[in-house]
Amino acid sequence: MLQKLREKTSGWIATAIIGLLVIPFLFVIDVRYIGGGGKDKVAQVKVSPTWWKSAPALWPISLLWQHQEISKQEFQSRFDQARMQQRAQQGEGFDAREFETLDNKLKLLDQLIEEHVMRLVAEDAGVVINDEAVRDIIANDQRFQIKGKFNQDRYRMVLAQGPTMRTPQMYESYVRSMMQLSMIPSAIFDSGFVPNTESERILTLLGQTRNVDLVTLPVLNPDTAEVSDTQIKEWYDAHRNDFHQPETLSFEYVDLDAANLPAPTPAEVVLRKRYAALQRAGVQNEQRKAAHILITTSADPASQKVAKAKAAKLAEEARKPGADFAALARINSQDPGSKDAGGDLGWVERGMMVKPFEDALFAMKVGEVVGPIETEFGYHVIKLEDIKAAKRLPFEAVRDQLAAEQTKEDIEKAFNDVTGKLMDLLVKNPNDLSSAAAQLGLPLRKLGPVSRRNAIGIAADSAVQRVLFSEDFIQEGRVSDPIQIKPNHSVVLRVIARIPEQQLPLDKVRERVIAAVRADRVDKDGASAADVLVARLQKGESLQGLAKTEKLQITPFNGLQRTAPVPTLTANRAIFSALSPVAGKPTVGKVRLDDGRYAVFMITKVIPGDLTQLPEEQKAMLRQQLGQIEGTLAVHAYVDMMRKRFKVTIDESQL
Repeated sequence: MLQKLREKTSGWIATAIIGLLVIPFLFVIDVRYIGGGGKDKVAQVKVSPTWWKSAPALWPISLLWQHQEISKQEFQSRFDQARMQQRAQQGEGFDAREFETLDNKLKLLDQLIEEHVMRLVAEDAGVVINDEAVRDIIANDQRFQIKGKFNQDRYRMVLAQGPTMRTPQMYESYVRSMMQLSMIPSAIFDSGFVPNTESERILTLLGQTRNVDLVTLPVLNPDTAEVSDTQIKEWYDAHRNDFHQPETLSFEYVDLDAANLPAPTPAEVVLRKRYAALQRAGVQNEQRKAAHILITTSADPASQKVAKAKAAKLAEEARKPGADFAALARINSQDPGSKDAGGDLGWVERGMMVKPFEDALFAMKVGEVVGPIETEFGYHVIKLEDIKAAKRLPFEAVRDQLAAEQTKEDIEKAFNDVTGKLMDLLVKNPNDLSSAAAQLGLPLRKLGPVSRRNAIGIAADSAVQRVLFSEDFIQEGRVSDPIQIKPNHSVVLRVIARIPEQQLPLDKVRERVIAAVRADRVDKDGASAADVLVARLQKGESLQGLAKTEKLQITPFNGLQRTAPVPTLTANRAIFSALSPVAGKPTVGKVRLDDGRYAVFMITKVIPGDLTQLPEEQKAMLRQQLGQIEGTLAVHAYVDMMRKRFKVTIDESQL
């Protein structure tokens, strides 16, 4: 089961089902909500109508089929995001060439196809996400909060700072879509259950410890023996991929970055005009400081009646002279987010609460208690503690904000102006970046030679690489269109030299081949030496006697725990992958350590995990995790079953 989880918990399902993780997608560019899409499609997902599941996919009946297309732009956006994540995780070890393989692209496309399948399944099932649910997800995102409370201004600011600027409406549509996509998988995931007998067996296995004795063989002396021409040729032919020179490019470029432009100081008259025109900058909406007591209920009428009566009684108590509303909330409220704070909800503006709650709150007077007020969450008793009336702030109070906004606009205008002038010059002479840069006083920089794998500077940017290493672009020899690095930061470039990918001839890498052959021989000698020791131990020789004869030191590990990085993580995995001793006969094995040495281990005893030693809280947590594993596997099975209902076509030429 644990291995299945490692194999399955990747891709969109793992992200979507664990806690309904919609909000972490905030900074992922989703082309469905930023316009565009392009006419070229990478794949199409179709399904017959629910009322005619056997409908043929032939025209004109095919017009009845539901379908969704995965555009080239949508795929490329997701692929670029995956590339950035891998580059960040692997650092210098990132291999752009390997990442760009067709197999890798097809794997990512498969994830996108599953998302579209589940979106159509949700639509067929009539899954609808209401406005309150979307608002609740957004309001509880810490990115949009100040001191634990949702803040509308911060919400807009964070959205504007992503890799692509979004309006609240665009982002709310995106959240709604991801919630719809996740709803059915989440329900299946939550149903995951592992019987007690199975969970106890797995917990016992996870808690297993082993008594192990280990000897590490010494580092072998470097191999200095002769390597024949035949051996060199054979190794070179068998490992040709290790000896090739990747394609390299040298290019010139102009870096257009608004951050490097001088920041103008806005004139006072401009700020005054902005203050007059942009009333929103100087207006503070009415705010109300509220507290509440929530009594939750179920769909059962009897339960609703009891909850309403309890809320009414609490409202009556809260209205009594000298009543301590905060104390009543701490004792009775079932809202975990505000209960410990005495029901305090902080300052609330219109649009932040569900409508029945909002209507009641904004009709109240300071100090008034109303309730019960029914919402989808249950019954509320509300107290209005204070009011901040809407008011227009004086110019001086918002001058800095206005100046910052004006400066930002001025810099963006200057950036757009210089970009436009540069492109106008390049339209006239699309192959001459040097002259255009000189006319505008822009520095012309050069970089290279660089390959995809060892790219540095701007060449490491995924968008730049996509243009730079495009065969058509290289062949045309023209200057590129502006390539966006981030908002208000672009580059234009032109390739000035190219060295194609080539196999390095043997005479150029002869010394590298010889070193590889010798290293391989040393490794094989180490493995053979370990095999000899394993064979001697399996024949009955004692480890103590063997260690004395071979002058090796025994390191005991009693009670070695699974997955502990002891003696090393690699060795631990090998030890726990080995069979348990049978009939008192120790299990013997070998493992290659990370430093290239070999170790021989002897497992003398296996101690099952003792469930009685685990605190109940820890056992409950582990059982919950096992249920999540089972739920994840159930989701994958469901998605696989649903996918068989759909007709999927893929155009690999668009990848």
